[in-house]
Amino acid sequence: METAYIGVGSNLGDREENCLGAVDRMVRMPACRVTGRADLFQTEPVGVRDQDWFVNTVVRLDTALDAKTLLKGLLRIETDMGRVRRKRWDARTIDLDILLFGERTIDEPDLRVPHPLLHERRFVLVPLVQLAPELRHPVLGASMRELLARLPEKGQAVTVYKTG
Repeated sequence: METAYIGVGSNLGDREENCLGAVDRMVRMPACRVTGRADLFQTEPVGVRDQDWFVNTVVRLDTALDAKTLLKGLLRIETDMGRVRRKRWDARTIDLDILLFGERTIDEPDLRVPHPLLHERRFVLVPLVQLAPELRHPVLGASMRELLARLPEKGQAVTVYKTG
């Protein structure tokens, strides 16, 4: 079994329902058990700013799947929920990213773990710190709390959207 951390985000349609619906679908994935979910956070978009703000969270799950099989399952959830891939940083109904997969590092064309921008993204680090503040980045060696503290004070806006 590996513990994976999955980033969840939406900025199209009912953002809250999209995020919670994706979590519900993860609960039903074979060989996966959701063991935690951070609060929902409203976050400023990255890359393309002239779009609606995101609702984001992070899910912790234990899985017997390998990382590639988990990714296929997450991509299937995105497709089933109406995700259309047009261009990078485009608005989306749902976005699911493997942020961490145990202590493994994976560098393949279709899967990079830890997520290569994890340490730069407040919208990922804030919920990660809520779930696992002392969890260490397998490459950088710093805890999630330390990585968050390293981000500039004036950065991407992240506010609690809904607790629980």
